[in-house]
Amino acid sequence: MRPVTRIQAAAIASGMPPVEDAAGETWMMTYLDMMTLLLVVTMAMLALAGKGHERTRHSAEISGPPVFSFKRLTSEEVPGALLLVPVVAPEPEPVAVVEPEPAKPTTQDLLNELPLDQLGNDIEVVTNESSVSFRISSEILFPSGQSDLNLGGLAVLHKLIPVLDSVPHKLIVAGHTDTQDIRSARFPSNWELSSARAGSVVRYLQANGIQPGRLAAIGYADTRPLADNATPEGRARNRRVELILER
Repeated sequence: MRPVTRIQAAAIASGMPPVEDAAGETWMMTYLDMMTLLLVVTMAMLALAGKGHERTRHSAEISGPPVFSFKRLTSEEVPGALLLVPVVAPEPEPVAVVEPEPAKPTTQDLLNELPLDQLGNDIEVVTNESSVSFRISSEILFPSGQSDLNLGGLAVLHKLIPVLDSVPHKLIVAGHTDTQDIRSARFPSNWELSSARAGSVVRYLQANGIQPGRLAAIGYADTRPLADNATPEGRARNRRVELILER
């Protein structure tokens, strides 16, 4: 005799005629078992998910804000921002301190250094932008047509020694003549005469303590006149010796 299935038993209990089940109720049992298993797995996953959420929140409270957040992961970065290198400002170069050049002494400064109060009337002091000159007539210094200093010339030059010795500037002695030619065995022309007179003054200055390294002698003959050579007064003014202090 074949056993009665659940469906047939239910039909008998309800007073209905039993229905034959060709396939049996095996599929129903399999379906119920699968649903039961799914239910158990779902409940287990929910339980584990709840514990994981609590653990994550507890860890976040201890360790601080997360390293990565949704806002940070979705924020836009400037193109190339990850490649930017911190720019280090170069150290400023030391500024060279330029000391101002000392002002060059003026002619007035040079005059202020010179003791000119005892020169007398025989020495004319002439100034320009670059020098101070002491002009002396050749009639006072030399005999006519000669280059040897006379007594009057020696006395005048003697007054100049302390003035010239008070400063270290270079001193040029220049001899000048008028346009009247001189022809002698000693002085073939005014060039030789003017140069010889300048040399005589230089030798006297050196012999009286002026350093030779400061001294120079030059003859200009009649090339630099001060007055008209057509008159005796003009020619007398042109015959001269000038001692030039260059500042």
